[in-house]
Amino acid sequence: MSASRVEAAILAAKQERKGALIGYLPVAFPDLDTSVDAAIAMARSGADVIEFGVPYSDPVMDGLVIQEATQTALKAGFKLSQLFEAIKRVTAVVDAPVLVMTYWNPVVQYGVERFARDLAAAGGAGLITPDITPDAAAEWIDVSERTGLDRVFLAAPTSSDERLAMISQSSTGFVYTVSTMGITGERSELDAAARVLTARLRDAGDRLACVGIGISNAEQVASTLEYADGAIVGTVFVRALREGGVERLSEVVREIAEGTRR
Repeated sequence: MSASRVEAAILAAKQERKGALIGYLPVAFPDLDTSVDAAIAMARSGADVIEFGVPYSDPVMDGLVIQEATQTALKAGFKLSQLFEAIKRVTAVVDAPVLVMTYWNPVVQYGVERFARDLAAAGGAGLITPDITPDAAAEWIDVSERTGLDRVFLAAPTSSDERLAMISQSSTGFVYTVSTMGITGERSELDAAARVLTARLRDAGDRLACVGIGISNAEQVASTLEYADGAIVGTVFVRALREGGVERLSEVVREIAEGTRR
């Protein structure tokens, strides 16, 4: 398997600052062109890794802000071909690796091999798969090995030590460390379980752990990077794009990216 661009970006961020900022946006929200401009602006404003979310009709992990954004894209006629177009346009302009956050059903419907091939051809770095576990992902693991794509699985505070070991061994790029049980969204305080879970992942042999769900300001990013390798921010960025366009998004990314330097 080829070297992980995502891992390289995170390690570079750790060397230069406290750690990495990973920024999430739904593709094709509020429209395709704006989502491309927004992802480029995010990379230029301080995000080390871009996470493009695939709009899906049953987003069980997403909070209201992200649900509303993805529904906007779906109502406008989103097609998976737009995802690959967006990634190609973004990676032609900025160096930040682009991961895709997707529920598993769209990948299966498109065809796992075909999805991986088109993602790699577009310049994508890999997949974050919130609703499939390594023990149910044999086909994806095989295809990702052959195509050089990262596979980012999720670890939750409720995961057993045995499952954490399996997740650590099966993930590449990083392990998506869920800060608290529940859906995405901003929270005034991050669950202390994230710190414990990250330590358990270290014990399980994981190299890189990035924490997501609930991180919404520079102080929370700085706090997260005291024990994790990266902080994943989504809802606050989607809200900024929705309410103030790409210009406001850029401002918010710059503000939150300060947390990687504290």
